[in-house]
Amino acid sequence: MFDTPFQYINDTLHVEDVPLTTLAEQFGTPLYVYSRAALTSAYQAYAHACAGYQAKIYYAVKANSNLAVLDVFARLGAGFDIVSGGELARVLKIGARADKIVFSGVGKSAAEMQAALNAGVKCFNIESLAELHRLHDIAAHANQTARVSLRVNPDVDAKTHPYISTGLKSNKFGIAFDEARAAYRTAAAMKHLEIVGIDCHIGSQITEIAPYLDALDKILELIEALEADGIQISHLDMGGGLGIRYDAETPPAISTFVHTLLTHLAERGHGSREILFEPGRSLVGNAGILLTKVEYLKPGADKNFAIVDAGMNDLARPAMYQAYHDLAPVLKHRNPPPAALYDVVGPVCESGDWLGRDRTLALKPGDLLAAHSAGAYSFTMSSNYNTRPRAAEVMVEGKQAHLVRARETVEQLFAAEMKLPD
Repeated sequence: MFDTPFQYINDTLHVEDVPLTTLAEQFGTPLYVYSRAALTSAYQAYAHACAGYQAKIYYAVKANSNLAVLDVFARLGAGFDIVSGGELARVLKIGARADKIVFSGVGKSAAEMQAALNAGVKCFNIESLAELHRLHDIAAHANQTARVSLRVNPDVDAKTHPYISTGLKSNKFGIAFDEARAAYRTAAAMKHLEIVGIDCHIGSQITEIAPYLDALDKILELIEALEADGIQISHLDMGGGLGIRYDAETPPAISTFVHTLLTHLAERGHGSREILFEPGRSLVGNAGILLTKVEYLKPGADKNFAIVDAGMNDLARPAMYQAYHDLAPVLKHRNPPPAALYDVVGPVCESGDWLGRDRTLALKPGDLLAAHSAGAYSFTMSSNYNTRPRAAEVMVEGKQAHLVRARETVEQLFAAEMKLPD
């Protein structure tokens, strides 16, 4: 697999063949930067591991929904896993086939269901009986048939951050394992629904294969019971969640992960079944960085602060999850200033606004830093807090840099707002 597209050449950090200093000069900071080669390499690792099986890749759009990113994956043959009507509109905008879209999410509105039904999505991943009844009513009113897969919660600990664990019975996601067989019988009795699959997603940033195998064994047990009831399951959706390396994590390689699960399925007699993988972070996470500039160095009695122009509104993961992102200088000084221990913080008016704590860095005001592993859950989780325009996004391929989302302006942020009448 492609190692990293971010390498130092002549003491300057590059993305593929483009210096990050050039991108900062051309597009400003903060700036999200993605590598097309890294996106392609990660996708191909999944595709090669799936070869010879009825296994398909459905990119989890929530990780990074930029149209250029979606277009790269669509050209490579990906389907898409969506969780909102907005994401449906995005994937249709880039010309994705509707029958390669899976609609997940716990809170689908009636309007979102109708839009997806009209588009002809591959299936709806249903997460509750209430949702099942709503979808059936909508399909019946339109005299259509909705294809469904029930998301089953196997009560398996993914051993990840509690905010991104989704497979325990205490989580809001899915139908409880002990209730799933009855739920499938309910669905089978609804004439405007067609059961096509079963879905299981246990969390995100998972760095071990064992939880997947535990969940898989429970789901296969359920499939066998359902088919004994006369309910045919055409596909098994294993979800996504494979982790990446941010710091010292040691997730399995994509090829190892996919091969292990597919081999296990074959050993259990399910090798010919259609399998869906829904990777997100493992496709885009290490294909992107957030480029930021040091505005001030602020020494203190207890802490030294490097104040940068990117904040928690640009990179929410540290504040939200206490997550680690490697912070690397873009330019290695020939005569560097003395290194010091810094908290790297942003300009947002919150004490929780930090990108990294206790980092040893040799910095000067005006220096550029690259926050690595920012290709996933960075721009998609960004906000306009403190009336801060969201940063631009750039995609690099070789020596070419393409602006794939322009920087917002302050005027755009309140263009839809109105004062009260005089």
